[in-house]
Formats: sequence, C-alpha cells, structure tokens
Amino acid sequence: MKRLLSLAILSLLATTCFAQFETATVLGTVKDSTGAVIVGGKVTLENVKTGVTAIAQTNDAGNFDFVNVQIGVYRVRAEARGFTTSVTEDFTVAVSARQRVDVSLAVDDMTQTVSVKDAATALETETSDRGQVINNVTVVNLPLNGRSYADLALLAPGVRRSVLGMDQTNSNYREASFNVNGLRSALNNFQVDGVDNNTYATSNQGYSNQAIQLSADAVPAVKVQTNNFSAEYGRSTVAIVNVSVKSGANDFHGSVLDYRRNTKQNAIG
Repeated sequence: MKRLLSLAILSLLATTCFAQFETATVLGTVKDSTGAVIVGGKVTLENVKTGVTAIAQTNDAGNFDFVNVQIGVYRVRAEARGFTTSVTEDFTVAVSARQRVDVSLAVDDMTQTVSVKDAATALETETSDRGQVINNVTVVNLPLNGRSYADLALLAPGVRRSVLGMDQTNSNYREASFNVNGLRSALNNFQVDGVDNNTYATSNQGYSNQAIQLSADAVPAVKVQTNNFSAEYGRSTVAIVNVSVKSGANDFHGSVLDYRRNTKQNAIG
C-alpha cells in the first residue's frame, strides 16, 4: 500500500513539473541604499498587458521569486515600511527564462514612488543552459518557407538542417528535422506550452517531427536549448525546442496575413 501511495505521489509531482516547461521564473533581491537586504518587503509582479498581479514577500536574505510566470512584459513594484516604493521599468520575460530583477529602496523621507531603471539584467545569469530565444519580431519579419516556425531553430548556434528535411520531394522527407551539434534529428524534443509535441512514427501528420505544426502567427517566441538544459525536460539528449502560444490581453488585437505562393513569381537564373 505504501508503495502504491509513493508511486501516486511521484506521478502527481511528475505531472506538475511537466506543466512548467513553457513558463518562466522572475527572481531578485531587495536592498536599501547601503546594500543591506530588506526582510519582509512586499514585492508585486504585474503583467503590463493584462494587469494580472502576483505578490511575494522577501525572505531573511532579502530574496523573492515568482514561479510559473507566463511569457510577456512585466514590471516589479517593491515596498517596505520606512522606505520609498520603487517600480522598475517594463521588462520582457522569455520562454523558460530565469529573469533576475534586483531592486533598491531608499529611506522614506516623504511619500513618493521611485522609478528604477535597468533593474532587469540583460544577461540571464540564473541558468547555465546554452541556446537562443527567437522573439516575436524575428518570427514575424523573417521569411519562412511554408510558414514553418520550426525553421527558426536554424538561427541557434550548432543547428543545421538534416538531410531528411532538405528535399520535400523525397519519400523520406520529415518537416522540422535538424541536426544539433552533429547529433540525430530524431532525438530533438518539441514542446508546445509544456506539452509533448513529438511524433514517433513516419506515418503521422504528413511526415513531421511535430504532432502539431503551429502557424507562425500563433507563436510569440521560441526557445531553442542546445546544451546543458535542465533535467526536468527528460527524453531528449540533443535539443529542446520550446514554444508558447499567444495569449490574450485587455486590448483587442489580432493579425491579418496574405499568404501566396506561385511558381510564376519565382526568380529565374
């Protein structure tokens, strides 16, 4: 009975971890102007586009962290008794990132709010994985043959198109086939919003390595991890292609695409 209970708990934990792949973590430290940490301070993380907020409290080391953060644009507000309230500039949280945002508070001589610049670090120092984040500007502006967002993985260092993904007239052609650091394309791991997006048979989905081939217009960002990624992902020994699907905001928005391919318009020569 104890073994069955242990297995059930492990299964639940595994399911919980599996759902975290596409989300990020925002963490940091709150200090005063002398560099001393502030304990028990209130820290608020706000999604700029939706207005959704999360609240945390600094621990004995002055640290705070927000987990399961969806990709998007955020700001951090820090406050503590006896100190001025500080609000950071807007910063972007990418797929599977560990974004550090440190905040400094000044002694409160009067009621005021201070805007903090460059609080979010441009270089991600909280993880040692190797790879590249392809943002929405790149996704929208780069020409993609067949509107396949997976081709954006070729922008990451060490990634080349597999022989299986070169010739669409070949009977063995497979979409989204890449050799990463010289290893087999079949060993890559595709994730969509934390869900397994891999196909395991050549007869599935028109010979693609992905179960679902997303439209590039539905993709706000792609993260390609080519080495030293976390063990939480499992399965893959080569690369992780992690993508999130666009979510809504408070303002109405959308996109219109005119997509046309015609051999009469091909360049000759």
